[in-house]
Amino acid sequence: MKYIPTIGLEIHCELSTKSKIFCDCPVSFGGEPNTRCCPVCTGMPGTLPVLNKKAVEYTIKAGLALNCQINEFSKLDRKNYFYPDLPKAYQISQFDLPICKDGGLTINTPDGEKFIRIERIHLEEDAGKLLHDGFGKYSLADYNRCGVPLIEIVTKPDLSSSEEAKEFVEKVRLMLLYSGISDCRMEEGSLRADVNVSVRPYGTDELGTRTEMKNINSLKAIARSIDSEIQRQIELLEEGILITQETRRWDDNKGESKSLRSKEDAHDYRYFPEPDIVPITFTKEEIEAIRNSMPELPDKKFQRYTVDFGLNETDASLLLTSVNLSNFFESAADECGNPKSASNFIIVEVLRILNDRKLSPEDIPFSGNVLGRLIKMIENEEVTSANSKKVLSEMFDTGKTPEVIVSEKGYKVINDSSEVEETIREILSKNEKAVEEFIGGKEKTFAFLMGQCSRALAGRGNPKLIKEILQKELDKRKGGI
Repeated sequence: MKYIPTIGLEIHCELSTKSKIFCDCPVSFGGEPNTRCCPVCTGMPGTLPVLNKKAVEYTIKAGLALNCQINEFSKLDRKNYFYPDLPKAYQISQFDLPICKDGGLTINTPDGEKFIRIERIHLEEDAGKLLHDGFGKYSLADYNRCGVPLIEIVTKPDLSSSEEAKEFVEKVRLMLLYSGISDCRMEEGSLRADVNVSVRPYGTDELGTRTEMKNINSLKAIARSIDSEIQRQIELLEEGILITQETRRWDDNKGESKSLRSKEDAHDYRYFPEPDIVPITFTKEEIEAIRNSMPELPDKKFQRYTVDFGLNETDASLLLTSVNLSNFFESAADECGNPKSASNFIIVEVLRILNDRKLSPEDIPFSGNVLGRLIKMIENEEVTSANSKKVLSEMFDTGKTPEVIVSEKGYKVINDSSEVEETIREILSKNEKAVEEFIGGKEKTFAFLMGQCSRALAGRGNPKLIKEILQKELDKRKGGI
C-alpha cells in the first residue's frame, strides 16, 4: 500500500536581544552554568517580570519577513507544565492571541513552487537545559537559558517530504538572519525545530495520528528524523498496529527515535492569561514604522541580483546564503563597478580559499571594497589573472592591500612591447621544434608557446600583448620573412 506523509514544523528561534525577555540578565551563549540567571528568570516568589520591548519588536519583524498579519492586540499567557528545566513550573508564552498569524513562504520543490502556510508566530521565554552526560545516573540543570526570548513559528501541515522541510527551514533561517533578529546558529540551539509527522493511506483525506520529535538542531538531522519516522509509521501500519500520539526523542548518532511521553493537547497545559504583564497593543502606524525600518530581505535581493546585476540564479542563490557574503559581494561590486566580475571572482577564488582554509565569510580579513580594488586592477590590466590569485592569497595571509602586495612583489603588468618582444624572440629561439610544429599546422602549439612566454615574464606580461606579438613573430617565420 502507498502512504502519503504529512509534516508540520514548530521552529524555535532565540532572539538576539541584549537582555532576557523579562529581566536584564545577558542572553549570550555558554558560560558557567547558572551564572546568567536571577530570581526573575527562575520565577522566585515576589519577583515580577518586565517585558523586553525589543523582543516584541523583533517578533513583529519576524512576522513581517514571513508575510504574517500582525495583531494590534495581543497578550501573554501562562503555560503550565512540570519539567526539571523549568523551575517555576510554568512558561510565559502566548495561547489564543499570538503577535503574528496567517503567513507563509514559497519554496522550490522538484514539482515547482509550493507555498507553505504559517499558522502563527508567538513570543515566549526559553526554558533551561538538562546536562545528562558525565554524571553517572544523575542529570544536572543549567538555568542560564531560562528567560531567553524565543519565537515559535508554527506551520500548517503543508510539507510532504524531508527535502521540503529542509528547504523551508533554510529559507526561514535566511529570512530571520537578514531581518537581523537572530544569529540562527543551529549548532548552538538558537534555531531548532520540533518535527510533527503522520502518514495516511494513499487515496484518503483524513490525516493520520501524528508524532512529534523535539529540539532538532541541524538540517541534516531534521531530514533524517523525518525519513526515519515516516518509515517507522508505515511499518507499524503495515503490521496493523495503530500509531500512538506521542513525543519522541531523535538520536541522530544512532539514526533512531524513542518514545519520551504521550503528546499533550492544549488543555493539558491549563493556559490562563499572565496576570503580571499587561496586554501588548500596537497601532497600524507603529507596525508600519517597524516595516519601514527593516533591511532588504533575500527574495528582493535575489530579484535585484538576477535582474539588475544579470547574475544567474545559481550564483545569486550562493551569494545570498550568508548575510556577510552578500554584503561583501555588494561592496566589491560597488567598488569595481562590475557586479558580474565581482560575483565570478568571489565564487571562484574567494570561496575556494574559504573552503580550503575551513573559514566562513565572517573570517575574511578585508572588506569587499578592498577586493573590489583588486578586481578593478585585473580589469584595468594592472595585474594578470594568474597573479591576482597570488595577491588574493596574500591578502588573506597578511591583510595587506592589493596595491601594496602588487608593488612589493613586482606583480605590475608589463605593458612595454619592446620588453615583451625581446622575451618572445628568446623563447622562440629556445623552442625551434615547437615553432616548426606550429608552422607545420599544429595549432595547439600556440598555447604551449604562450605559456612559455608568460612564464618567462613571471606572469607579469599583458596576455593580450603577448598573444599579439607572438602571433606576429610566428607569422613572420611561417611566411619565411
